Amino acid sequence: MNTLIDFLNIDIKPLKSKETLAEAQDLFADYNYSHFPVTEENVFIGCISKEEAEIHPSHKTIGECRYEFDRFYVRSEMIWLDVLEEFAKNEANIVPVLNEQNKYIGYYELDDVIKFFHETPFLREEGGILVIKKEISGFAMSQVTQIVESNNAKLLGLFISKTEANFIEVTLKVSDSSLNEIIQT
Repeated sequence: MNTLIDFLNIDIKPLKSKETLAEAQDLFADYNYSHFPVTEENVFIGCISKEEAEIHPSHKTIGECRYEFDRFYVRSEMIWLDVLEEFAKNEANIVPVLNEQNKYIGYYELDDVIKFFHETPFLREEGGILVIKKEISGFAMSQVTQIVESNNAKLLGLFISKTEANFIEVTLKVSDSSLNEIIQT
C-alpha cells in the first residue's frame, strides 16, 4: 500500500510573489484548482484563491495581494486524516506541502487523497456498515470493539459520524461474518 507522501505532486511550480496576477489568472484558467501556493525566495507565504486572483487588476503583482492570502498547508509527515481535514476546512482541492523550514516541496490534490483513503481497509475490504446511535454517557469504544470481536468479526474501521445533545452516532465497518449476531448483541 502506498503512503500519502507517494501522492506528492510537483508538476506545477508555485506562483512567485513577483509574478503578475495575469500569470495567476492564466494558471487558474489552465487548471481547475481552488488555490495556488505562492512563494517568496522559495519560502511559502500563502495561497491565492481563484476568486482573489480574478477580482484584482491583472497588472498588479501577486505579492501585492499577500494580505488576502489563505494561510493553510500541511507538513510532509502528517497523517492522511489531518491532510483531509485541511482540504475540508479550507474548501480547497489543492493543499501545499511544506518541510520543517517552511520550504514548499509540492502539493496534494484532493482526488489523490480520496484515492489514498479508498485504499484503506475501511473502504477496500468487504464488510458491512453499522450505524449505532447511543447516549454519550453510556458509550465506550472498547465495548463496541469487544462486541464485534466476541462475535468472531473484525473491526475494519470506526468513526464518530455525528454528535448532538446527549447522543453520539458511530459508524462501524465490520467483516460480514457475523452482522446479525453483532446487531443482536
